[in-house]
Amino acid sequence: MKLAVEVADAAELSAKDGAAGCNAFVEVEFDGQRQRTATRPGDLSPQWNETLVFDVRDPARLAALTVDVSVQHDRSLNDHNALRPHVFLGRVRVSGESVARSPDEAFLQRFPLDKRGLFSRVSGDIALRLYLAAPPGSQYGLTETKPPLPAKMGPRSGTAKIASTYDMVEPMSYLYVTVVKARDLPSMDLTGALDPYVEVKLGNFKGVTRHLEKNQNPVWRQTFAFSGAHLQASQLEVIVMDKDTLRDDFVGRVVFDMSDIPSRLPPDSPLAPQWYSLADAHGERFRHGHPLGEIMLAVWIGTQADEAFPEAWHSDAHSLSREGLTNTRSKVYYSPKLIYLKVGILSARGLGGNKSAYCVAKYGSKWVRTRTLLGTAAPAWNEQYTWEVFDLSTVITVAVFDNNHLHHSDGKDQRIGKVRVRLATLESDRVYTHYYPLMALTPGGLKKTGELHLAVRFTCTAWANMLAQYGRPLLPKMHYSNPISVLQLDYLRFQAMQMVATRLGRSEPPLHREVVEYMLDVDSHMFSLRRSKANFYRITSLFSGVVAVGKWFDGICKWKNPLTTILVHVLFLILVCYPELILPTVFLYLFMIGVWNYRRRPRKPPHMDTVLSHAEQAHPDELDEEFDTFPTSKPSDVVRMRYDRLRSVAGRVQTVVGDLAMQGERAQSLLSWRDPRATAIFITLSLIVAVVLYITPFQVVAVVLGLYMLRHPRFRSKQPSVPFNFYKRLPAKGDMLL
Repeated sequence: MKLAVEVADAAELSAKDGAAGCNAFVEVEFDGQRQRTATRPGDLSPQWNETLVFDVRDPARLAALTVDVSVQHDRSLNDHNALRPHVFLGRVRVSGESVARSPDEAFLQRFPLDKRGLFSRVSGDIALRLYLAAPPGSQYGLTETKPPLPAKMGPRSGTAKIASTYDMVEPMSYLYVTVVKARDLPSMDLTGALDPYVEVKLGNFKGVTRHLEKNQNPVWRQTFAFSGAHLQASQLEVIVMDKDTLRDDFVGRVVFDMSDIPSRLPPDSPLAPQWYSLADAHGERFRHGHPLGEIMLAVWIGTQADEAFPEAWHSDAHSLSREGLTNTRSKVYYSPKLIYLKVGILSARGLGGNKSAYCVAKYGSKWVRTRTLLGTAAPAWNEQYTWEVFDLSTVITVAVFDNNHLHHSDGKDQRIGKVRVRLATLESDRVYTHYYPLMALTPGGLKKTGELHLAVRFTCTAWANMLAQYGRPLLPKMHYSNPISVLQLDYLRFQAMQMVATRLGRSEPPLHREVVEYMLDVDSHMFSLRRSKANFYRITSLFSGVVAVGKWFDGICKWKNPLTTILVHVLFLILVCYPELILPTVFLYLFMIGVWNYRRRPRKPPHMDTVLSHAEQAHPDELDEEFDTFPTSKPSDVVRMRYDRLRSVAGRVQTVVGDLAMQGERAQSLLSWRDPRATAIFITLSLIVAVVLYITPFQVVAVVLGLYMLRHPRFRSKQPSVPFNFYKRLPAKGDMLL
């Protein structure tokens, strides 16, 4: 957390040093941190427009802290020999409790300057704006939430771990109406025919079955689900209609009071459908002395855990045709161990505008699609799915899309964002409920498109089997005996993507090619200067530990901290005298580091890191190049500029690679007689060292070398050592290049 203090301007300050103006600057102090603005010379109403940022070490103590703002006159600009370089002009003290909690809540305020003492002469005021700001990149961080109570309690037995299917999501109430069939319906047309269909009405929402031609005993077997948010009506109507050319005719209806409808929750047995007699609008069951027939219905109030939920018509999609309705349903495309992964797709927020959003989750060969929720920026799915885990070092991918195929449109489904979770980073039987940031990288830059609320639980019922997986080969045995080349791997990967996209595109509802390509990251192998920089800094960060150890050892050798150097001397002598303690000491040290880091272990699952990806600092032209087609579709002058930029980057890489090759070639030339004098010197010294090491005990040699390396700087020369100078003079093959 950061505290930002915007210093705008001051007005009517006191003149100092007998001049008509003053050299004013502002100094701000907060929690032991002090910063100042630039000096504005000769101005009684200076303007700074600067923002000073401070660290908030403990947000809980912010209300007890104070922000001290003082305006001072800089005498040193006029008199370099002044005894007091700064003269007090006034101050303001702002309580931490009054600091705005976000930049949106903060506004510019004018504060009158206060005196420091009784005899101070102060005038004027200052304009400040104070607020709390998140550190860079934190808007793309995770927001932890509390899991539902059943998920907190966890499974009570091994079988319950798999059987409980909706314990990590919030229950959502639905009114279910299953229209099974009808019998003995009356004839309506002059020909005696009847083309029946059923309307299920709840308030302003209406679901309609398909109509069946010339059938007085129709069978529909369709289920309708009305969301709990739509249960404001007092009655439910099930109306049988006759399809006609000009106007559909009313056959009969059944009316249910909402208070009489039973509730049912799995694992309760499904509610058995019943026969209900049809009546007209006045409640009469006969027309012209003939009964209106009967209809078989099942009506109950349940949740999204009901078996009828996936295939039911939903009131959220009441405005779509029957064909468009297919594209809104949830679907498991393939359901291929004793280790399980549960993912609850709860909701999303901040999607921007009204979206017809749905989620796609992929793990292994099993793809899952949630239902589409129409026209909302904060969809709530509350659906839960389970996967069998085949390897811990795998990733589950969940992406959000905007459905553009609801009205037979040929447009592509729009990407909203994607989340990846690596299973090996999850603790067993712990429920992770977080808001994951959804981000879209566009040619215009990085954009936050919303947040996805997920609940994830990794469950294991066979610990020995799970731990044994860490020692098993990642790939089949044939791959290690007869490995596939890199070119063949790229070709096979492309063909596999084509096959998966074709098969999923034939499903109902289909997963379109743009969705499959986004989930499989088909463009990850394309060149990106942003990714190249990110990988370079990953390598730099990887070797930063080695560099830090080297600097620490250099400080030991130079006696920057004499106490530490003496302790290293003692430890070195102990290990030389007792060499059998070296390996136990090393592994004990590794154990202690691991135990020490346990209390600082990550408590949140890893997510997309914008800083690591260099997405926020990327140049717009680099992003435009990243999204260019292959082959390029840009004008020749743009391609020429990018080619020249790539040449300059490649030139620096070429220089570094050449330096590395030169060092290796110098090592090879020690024994190759490329430089006969250098090789003669080296082999002569090697013989002498061999004789000395043979006749001298190893412990003596180790002590002498160690004490020589750790000698005091007083006994060191500032010139490079003799072996270093000798090695730098060895020949390399750089002079043989054209």
